[in-house]
Amino acid sequence: MEEARTGAVEKEKAFWNRREPAALLSLLRAGLWEQMPDGLSLFPLSEAEWEEVYLLARRQTVTGLVWQGISYLPDEWMPPGKVLVRWVAVVDGIERKNRLMNRVVMELQDWFRREGLRVVLQKGQGVALFYEKPLWRECGDIDFYFPDKQESERAVELLARKGVKVQRAADGSVHYRWRGVEVEHHVRLLDICNPWAQKYLRHLEETAGFREVSLYQGGTVTVPAPELNLLMLNAHIMKHAMGWGVGLRQLCDMARACRVLEKEVDSEKVCEMYRRAGIRKWSNLLYAFLKEQLGLADEFIYCKSVNYNSTPLSEIVWRGGNFGWHSEERVCSSQKKWKRKLQTFLFFLQNVKFSCKFVIRESFWTIMDLVRGQVR
Repeated sequence: MEEARTGAVEKEKAFWNRREPAALLSLLRAGLWEQMPDGLSLFPLSEAEWEEVYLLARRQTVTGLVWQGISYLPDEWMPPGKVLVRWVAVVDGIERKNRLMNRVVMELQDWFRREGLRVVLQKGQGVALFYEKPLWRECGDIDFYFPDKQESERAVELLARKGVKVQRAADGSVHYRWRGVEVEHHVRLLDICNPWAQKYLRHLEETAGFREVSLYQGGTVTVPAPELNLLMLNAHIMKHAMGWGVGLRQLCDMARACRVLEKEVDSEKVCEMYRRAGIRKWSNLLYAFLKEQLGLADEFIYCKSVNYNSTPLSEIVWRGGNFGWHSEERVCSSQKKWKRKLQTFLFFLQNVKFSCKFVIRESFWTIMDLVRGQVR
């Protein structure tokens, strides 16, 4: 056990001694804030180093953002032709998938609305609107939330009538494929399990509510109001950091949301919201990462008391990449259902030291929730 831990430490030191992670972050910050890359002393890179930066960008699902950062480099420092061609092809694919996702979002939402159902778009294509180039943000699946439980069940019935195969997860959510796109319906907007916070969270949802925004390709969708959006993204990152892992894309989403929504929220109220939701200490760590690693300016950091080193979160981000999909311990999705459930539970236990340090109450109630879910 001790040998494995020592080996992991040495592996991490070797990783940070390389130029590629620093180069990736430099280009990512440039793309995220549309500015010249910092750390220009890292460049130019060799072909092998560019290949590694490309692979890291793919692993963290920030290929489009890093490509945007590359566009600020002088011509003589651009990636070699072989890497360049692959990068352009991937970014083109990201654009095409985003256009498809936007069409599917509008199609499903308009259908549900015609049936008299209220549906809210979580994260995904709604968060992409925070970016200067929404089509270059890599997308995952489509997440919907139905504020009314009965309407949520009604949506499942409508899908079944159309012959759509709907599967239910242990947490009560449902998922299915629509025109080749993975879609999920969630039973709660905010992924916070602490029962003592639920009354406040319900009140927050009722008072803050939702608003209409225009998608990049036209049409309007319903998304959480600014305060709710910040809390939703924050809790989403937290929950994945506690379990399978989280990647740079999700953290970039939070950084862009902080910048774009700054004039629409009160920073003191945001901090109080985090405190009452039971995630203030975790939020300090999160904002430390956004500042130190992603270059979020002080004026967009709502928790001004940030006095944390972002290393604990950095370790999780680099260990597993996008939602932990690249973690060495993650089982294949084709494994038996009980194995996947067990692995999820074990991952939360594996990160329990981290969770207890930064969000102890939520950690306890999340594990309790997982235990209940595994026996269903």
